Amino acid sequence: MTQTSDNVTWLTQEAYDKLKEELEYLSGPARTEIAAKIAAAREEGDLRENGGYHAAKEEQGKQELRVRQLTQLLEHARVGEAPADDGVVEPGMVVTIAFDGDEDDTLTFLLASREYASADIETYSPQSPLGTGVNGKRVGDDAQYELPNGKFASVKILAAKPYAAA
Repeated sequence: MTQTSDNVTWLTQEAYDKLKEELEYLSGPARTEIAAKIAAAREEGDLRENGGYHAAKEEQGKQELRVRQLTQLLEHARVGEAPADDGVVEPGMVVTIAFDGDEDDTLTFLLASREYASADIETYSPQSPLGTGVNGKRVGDDAQYELPNGKFASVKILAAKPYAAA
């Protein structure tokens, strides 16, 4: 779970370990793999018309960007505990809301940094309009957040439980 404040990102130990493992893979074995792809593509001849070479170089650029992002994130990370199961919405919680008080129109999401996004559950940043609106509210509270068109939407907090990674 993450929460960014004053250039510090708070992570659970589990999230920190997962990101550190990704960084170690990208900095080691993945770099070796991409270097081998580039070398193999170079041997194919003319680099101006070599799609495999250009694709491998683009992949290398994306990989190096991710290495820099992870390095910076982990340098500024502070490891803490998962949030308490006290019904208060905060980063690291799975939140269920009802739009405009209509308990049939609901959304369940993880309130966390994009670094902790998962295919298993939709993730909203604490700095997003919705994240800002619900952060700090309790189950049963109403919250408002600003829409891109400048209008406001209302939601009711139905549930807030600590995220348990699968």
